[in-house]
Amino acid sequence: MLALSAAFFDLFTMRIPNKLVLAMVACFIPAALLAGLPLDDLALRVGFALGVLLLGFVLFYFGVMGGGDAKFAAAIALWLGTTVDVVTFLILMAFYGGGLTLVILGFRKVPYLPAPLRYEWLLRLHDKKTGVPYGITIAIAAVIVFQKSDWVMPFLLL
Repeated sequence: MLALSAAFFDLFTMRIPNKLVLAMVACFIPAALLAGLPLDDLALRVGFALGVLLLGFVLFYFGVMGGGDAKFAAAIALWLGTTVDVVTFLILMAFYGGGLTLVILGFRKVPYLPAPLRYEWLLRLHDKKTGVPYGITIAIAAVIVFQKSDWVMPFLLL
């Protein structure tokens, strides 16, 4: 739910609130304790999250991704349990991000928006000087990978 909220915030404001990202991290701690995650598994997840954060900040430095997107992707990576999950998440995020970028670039080629579409968020999205709300693709990739994660699969087997 927090991931979808972050996606909508990004779409409508081009920002992902730090409070949402912190809430995702804060929810992970009791969930990990309740699930009885071994310490080495917990350390691995933190390492993945830090690695994704570092990658995100490198992409931010080169203007490819926003800082909020980097933090959001790292918070998602914390919840993913295996190398395969994290790599799949990053690949899907990049793939969907590329698709969304192409759609938005096409949208920005439309010379003007008709009056019924002059909502502030659409005008911002249409502006060639603004970025792409990658939070949408981060959330989509997270939902796809998370449904097959070690958090969900045991419940599906009941």
